[in-house]
Amino acid sequence: MISAPAVANALSHIMYHGYDGTEGLTGFPNIGTYLIFGVVLVPVYVMVAAWFLGEPRDTSTGLLGVGYLVGITAQMWIGMFILTMIIGVVFYGGLPEPLASPGP
Repeated sequence: MISAPAVANALSHIMYHGYDGTEGLTGFPNIGTYLIFGVVLVPVYVMVAAWFLGEPRDTSTGLLGVGYLVGITAQMWIGMFILTMIIGVVFYGGLPEPLASPGP
């Protein structure tokens, strides 16, 4: 008879191809965070720097662009936060852990 841990290990290997959780890297500073902020957003960093360092230079237009970027980012983060709260209440019966007490 095959033991339950052996079955779980085999299923984990089949489903995740040997790649388990990030073990010790959970939360915000994860590998994907560094990839997004350090590689994917490089064109945005160059664009914002060019607004202020390039020629012709127009500080008020650059600040307007930065304001738009901050506004769009805040809208997405706040919207997803509210959606997360709604999903927690509707499907899980309460607010998620940072706003409510931890589970059992």
